[in-house]
Amino acid sequence: MGKVYDGLTPALRDFIAQSPMYVVATAPLSADGHVNVSPKGGMDTFTVLDDTTVAYLDLIGSGAETIAHVRESGRITLMFCSFTRRPKTLRLYGTARCVFPDAPEWDTLIGHFGKHPIPRSVIVVSLGRITDSCGFTVPEMELVRERDLQDQWGRRKSDRELEDYMRLKNTTSIDGLPARPHQEP
Repeated sequence: MGKVYDGLTPALRDFIAQSPMYVVATAPLSADGHVNVSPKGGMDTFTVLDDTTVAYLDLIGSGAETIAHVRESGRITLMFCSFTRRPKTLRLYGTARCVFPDAPEWDTLIGHFGKHPIPRSVIVVSLGRITDSCGFTVPEMELVRERDLQDQWGRRKSDRELEDYMRLKNTTSIDGLPARPHQEP
């Protein structure tokens, strides 16, 4: 049976720090819109800001579903799973906001993360519900290595090429919701 927490305890923070990946889930308000579930690796892209606030570095990618959904409703769930001998699943439910590079708080937030050549935004999540559960069905696995393919891809692109790519791939969600600010459909 799972437990509900008022905040991120030291044990939960340690569990997060030990996790090799996490999953982000968002959905549009429309009942016929597409739910998005996105795996994230590289734990230098995630940080705990305080007991009820977390943030992650959103890198330029092939879509912008999370940004579009967060801009529309703010609803988000993050999930961490243990792949070690001791099973556990942690879910962080909350309300998110996107912080873009032109925001006053960008310089402060970006300092919480590792160096990546293609930051798009920082997703800051105010946690409303924190729960864990057994994770008994999650397989036990070993991490071979983290991949840096996204960073390699970003280093090969000029600023202009990255901007053109985002204009093509990150302007709207697959449901047509606006993603990047100042890029309304």
